Amino acid sequence: MAEPHHDEDRAITRRSSLVKLGGLVVAALGAGGVAKVSESDAAGEGPAGVASGAVTCVLTPEQTEGPYYIDGEKVRRNITEGKAGTPLTLRLKVVNASTCKPIRGALVDIWHADAVGVYSGFGEGAASRTFMRGIQRTNAEGLAIFQSVYPGWYTGRTVHIHVKVHLGGSVVHTGQLYFPDAVTDAVYRRAPYASRSGRTTRNASDSIFRNGGSKSLLALRKATSGYVGAITMGVVRR
Repeated sequence: MAEPHHDEDRAITRRSSLVKLGGLVVAALGAGGVAKVSESDAAGEGPAGVASGAVTCVLTPEQTEGPYYIDGEKVRRNITEGKAGTPLTLRLKVVNASTCKPIRGALVDIWHADAVGVYSGFGEGAASRTFMRGIQRTNAEGLAIFQSVYPGWYTGRTVHIHVKVHLGGSVVHTGQLYFPDAVTDAVYRRAPYASRSGRTTRNASDSIFRNGGSKSLLALRKATSGYVGAITMGVVRR
């Protein structure tokens, strides 16, 4: 990954050998929620515990990066750049999959389509390389927060957000986050989403979602002017 405006992040790379250990996996356990490991599991902490199943923070496999990734996204909370859409606050928590403890200082990197299904840097969005893209560093609670809008759809895919987590100079997860179809249906009845019709790919018919997507669903709740989506993500550390 290119320099994200912090000198200490220069060592970040796009791929890690940790992928073979399961990478990042996520549980839609509500805002800040995370499965706990009992004291009896303490001896199974670390990669061995992950492999044996004793550690329960690791719940889903990695998923494809897709064709729309761009290095060097901005470190910022608000990624909308004034584009219209139903407001969406993302609360993405990163924990150590071996202990379920929060990780401070991880870089969470997200990108997704705007309300009309366009990615910045590609096709109709080629004039800009930045809207609906951004990076946040996790706080002491392992939490990264973004202000965005509910993503639009495009042909062949269900509604989703791409995510990477960078830790200690490596990418420890590449995945995708998903939305309940019933909530998407309600959002898409409003502007600007309602200006488009023909969404045919839902979660169950999406080939990528079928490979672990049910465990990457955001927990959504209504907010004053939109939604808050939360998920806890466990990563394997060296």
